[in-house]
Amino acid sequence: MKWPVKSIRSGGLACTIALAVAGTGPAHALDYPTRPVHLVVGYPAGGTTDILARLVGQYLSERLGQQFVIDNRSGAGNNIGTEAVVNAAPDGYTLILVNPANAINATLYEKLPFNFIRDIAPVAGIMRVPNVMEVNPSVPAKTVAEFIAYAKTNPGKVNMASSGNGTSIHVSGELFKMMTGVDMLHVPYRGSAPALTDLMGGQVQVLFDNMPSSIEYLKAGKLRPLAVTTAVRSDTLPGVPTVAETVPGYEASAWFGLGAPKATPAEIVDKLNAAVNAGLADPKLKARLADLGGAMLVGSPADFGKVIAEETEKWAKVVKFSGARPD
Repeated sequence: MKWPVKSIRSGGLACTIALAVAGTGPAHALDYPTRPVHLVVGYPAGGTTDILARLVGQYLSERLGQQFVIDNRSGAGNNIGTEAVVNAAPDGYTLILVNPANAINATLYEKLPFNFIRDIAPVAGIMRVPNVMEVNPSVPAKTVAEFIAYAKTNPGKVNMASSGNGTSIHVSGELFKMMTGVDMLHVPYRGSAPALTDLMGGQVQVLFDNMPSSIEYLKAGKLRPLAVTTAVRSDTLPGVPTVAETVPGYEASAWFGLGAPKATPAEIVDKLNAAVNAGLADPKLKARLADLGGAMLVGSPADFGKVIAEETEKWAKVVKFSGARPD
């Protein structure tokens, strides 16, 4: 499958790439970056991925002395932006804000023009954000156990909203179905906003939404949180249990980090990794990221690569179980 990607390459491509690679040795890497860096986001402005990119990009701009330009290339479920980075010169000047779709799409799409694990070098983790299993207040269940019992006694009558087929919100719900055996009708929307509107309106009963999108509605009492989907409780909703406290082994979350084209020099990857980890320890940036309800993903490039591999394997099983297909 091929999408219309705006070319980021010009005439003399082979020569340009050859010069870029040849000139990016250890000495050159010490000076990196010497010009603006493009940080590609595979979604429109305003979503969680974009918000994170702008927070981290601003920090990196200040720390490394060059502008990190947010480049929104939305479409094809995040694949247009990903393909642009895969095909970019491996010189550290085109990066990607990695998100759950990069792991899910490996199985969701039958044929992609790239292999994410093979073609993108992991640079650094940023954070892991819980999804929240939340219901309309009219749903009688106040706990996960009560919800499972309610769904099993009302088969086919519980509608599960999502922000679209194959999103982390969708597959979080499918994982819940797979592990509990409950029967819920999936109702996909084009984004969290319309899904939340119908959840509050009572047209659907449950949603496994990213916390940043839902937190204000939860705090206002417009929605009832039953559980967070991460392995541990969230400091943002400390009184809300985890799904795993009722369904042992359940874990789902939205996770984010930086990636670069394969063959990007290790010296540049390491310099970016050190800068991101410094940001995750910086009180100002750390506080702003914590406001989104997530936990920091501090670690090496190899650590983040392990996260990507594990999430790709995990969601492959769920996608196959659910039979999910792209919108």
